[in-house]
Amino acid sequence: MIAVIQCASSKRPTAGYFRTQDGGTIDFVADPRAAPQKQGIVYSRPDDADDRGVPWRQRLVDYNREPRDNPFGLLPTWELYDNRAYGRLVGKLGVKNVFILSAGWGLLAADLLTPHYDITFSFVKPPDRYKRRMPSDAYGDFRMLPKNTREPFVFFGGKGYLSLFVELTSATLGRKTVFYNSGDVPEMPGYALQRFETRTRTNWHYECANAFVDGDITLR
Repeated sequence: MIAVIQCASSKRPTAGYFRTQDGGTIDFVADPRAAPQKQGIVYSRPDDADDRGVPWRQRLVDYNREPRDNPFGLLPTWELYDNRAYGRLVGKLGVKNVFILSAGWGLLAADLLTPHYDITFSFVKPPDRYKRRMPSDAYGDFRMLPKNTREPFVFFGGKGYLSLFVELTSATLGRKTVFYNSGDVPEMPGYALQRFETRTRTNWHYECANAFVDGDITLR
C-alpha cells in the first residue's frame, strides 16, 4: 500500500534553506516578483536557476545524491510539516511507502531532504498571491514513484490538489483510491472515489489520514 498526502503551508521552525554562494537564504515561492522584499532573503521558483546557472530542481537532486552531512540542515519531506499525520503514515506504512504531493516540487518521496518553500494550490483562507501556484504555471514536477509499481494507492488531499495528483499518477497500474469531502463527487475516471464523512471543512484530510492509520476507515 502506498499513501500520498498533500503538503502543508505550515513548516517546522527547524526547516532548512538552500543558500546562494554569498550566503543569501533561498525561499521558494510561486511568484518571486510579487514577494515582499526582506533583507537576506532571495525568492525563487523551484525551476529557476541558481547563481551558478544550475536549476534549483537539479540542485535538490544532486544534494540528495550526495548530502555530505546535510550542510543546509534540510529535513526529510515527512518531517518538514508541522502536522503529525505525516509521521503517523510513515509509522504505519514505512517511509518508502509514503509520498507527499507538493505544490512546489511535485510528488516527493517521504525521505527526500527538502528545503523550506511557500507554494500552495489552496484557495481556503487565500494566501498572498506570491505563494499561490496557478493551473497555468509551468513546473517540472518530480514523479518519485517506484517505476511500474502495481501497489494500490490512497490519496489524502483537498480538491485543489486533485488535478496534479491525476497528472502525476495516472500512468501507474495499481488501484488508486481518492478520499473526498465535498458534496460533489470529483470527476476522476480510473480512480476509486470514497467519501470521508466529517464536519471538518479546512484540512479535513489530516483527520482522514489519522482515521486510516487508526483503522477507523477501510478501503472499499
